Amino acid sequence: MRNFRITVSYDGSRYQGWQRIGNGQSIQGKIEAVLSEMTGHKVEIHGAGRTDAGVHARAQVAHFKINTDRTPDDIRAYLNRYLPEDIAVTACETVDDRFHARLNATGKRYVYRIWNSDTPNVFERKYLCRMEQKLDTVQMQHAADLLIGTHDFKAFCGNKKMKKSTVRTLHTARVERLGDEVRLTFEGTGFLQNMVRILAGTLVEVGQGKRNAQEMTAILDSLDRASAGITMPPHGLILDEVYYDATGKEGKTV
Repeated sequence: MRNFRITVSYDGSRYQGWQRIGNGQSIQGKIEAVLSEMTGHKVEIHGAGRTDAGVHARAQVAHFKINTDRTPDDIRAYLNRYLPEDIAVTACETVDDRFHARLNATGKRYVYRIWNSDTPNVFERKYLCRMEQKLDTVQMQHAADLLIGTHDFKAFCGNKKMKKSTVRTLHTARVERLGDEVRLTFEGTGFLQNMVRILAGTLVEVGQGKRNAQEMTAILDSLDRASAGITMPPHGLILDEVYYDATGKEGKTV
């Protein structure tokens, strides 16, 4: 058995998410089906994280072990030939038998995109959450700065029955205005269920003047989901990068 690592891009619009659950359509299920057909035996793949229904990925990472003499390039070509057009394998390589896409990940970067205009963005509407009210990105950044560091993010977790630790380290929380787009970038060691979408929703409420930027500290301290903002729609979110070593891009530790 050889261990392979793949990098996957996908449009999550029509999927129940990354994870295979029941008979619903998932990214994991689609890739497993093609690999199983290719090898003639059942293949199970393991992703770096579970993106929710409707969430996209530019660089999801997964690994799988198969019996094959095919080269990584052959496997990538086969997958791209038979996967649906909204899933693409951008890289494939052999890795050490001990490599695990989730357990070995040292950090992730997510991007949430908002189209802040009263004129729709026709061509990117599936990947942007449209908000017409002008957002105050300066105040949003002030609020985002208070989220950076190691905190208990329970107030920003969508799973009310979460029993494991909700402590996470956030290295980057950046708010940028790029013309009519407001782009939120979050980079950290790991993220809780719906955490990025709730962080984004809370920052949006600051940008709308519904909250004061200084409330972020009190929200963190509350450990109460009801204290945080709305959960933003999934289609504006993309898993942008998964890290596997001590240093991320631009020299940032992740």
